Amino acid sequence: MIEVKNINKSFDGEQVLHDVSVSFEQGKTNLIIGKSGSGKTVLLKCIIGLLEIDGGGIWYSGDCFTSMNQEEKKSIRQRFGMLFQGAALFDSLSVEENVRFKLDMFTGMSRQEKRDRVNFCLERVDLGGKNKLYPAELSGGMKKRVAIARAIVMNPRYLFCDEPNSGLDPQTAILIDKLIKDITDEFNMTTIVNTHDINSVMEIGEKVVFINGGMKWWEGSNVDILESENPELREFIFANNIVKQLKKIV
Repeated sequence: MIEVKNINKSFDGEQVLHDVSVSFEQGKTNLIIGKSGSGKTVLLKCIIGLLEIDGGGIWYSGDCFTSMNQEEKKSIRQRFGMLFQGAALFDSLSVEENVRFKLDMFTGMSRQEKRDRVNFCLERVDLGGKNKLYPAELSGGMKKRVAIARAIVMNPRYLFCDEPNSGLDPQTAILIDKLIKDITDEFNMTTIVNTHDINSVMEIGEKVVFINGGMKWWEGSNVDILESENPELREFIFANNIVKQLKKIV
């Protein structure tokens, strides 16, 4: 579990996050949604320590991340898996080398142990046998799956995904959503997904946090969204062309 308590963040005197408190649950896909400029990306960066908060605190499984020194924070970060918006693969490295990167950096595993772990992760994302390909030879969806394999190679306790469906066609986006959900369940991770994709919300949003104007405006499940009368939330979901999706579910 990750707990965020009363955090605030400002840039050049302009407050971007206002007293935000929320818990992200273990074993669930926790989604942060909101309009561009709402503060959801700043919130995610604060949670993982890329930005220092101005007030409040962040706890990882009961340990106060905010009060840790750099060495202690480094230890926590080694339990992170990160899936970036553009996959962020190293173009000069093969699929296998990309997935193995963190093992080379942070473990003393033997070459065979690394190879076995990489192969396991590639099989898990349905890319077995693609070890020797390079990013330029992959489709957008394949790149995202390689990035997911890299994110889970260290068996993380926490998985962070920043707009994982950005640039993907709808069918591939559904496959990536399902993969994130399945891996979260399988490894019992605390997964946080930063997204504006309402289809993702409806498919995998076990817990959804709506950020509006830098404040936590609403929270609940994807089922609760259908019953919410919160005007800002309803404006957001309908503005994102959810009408067809709602009709399918109702």
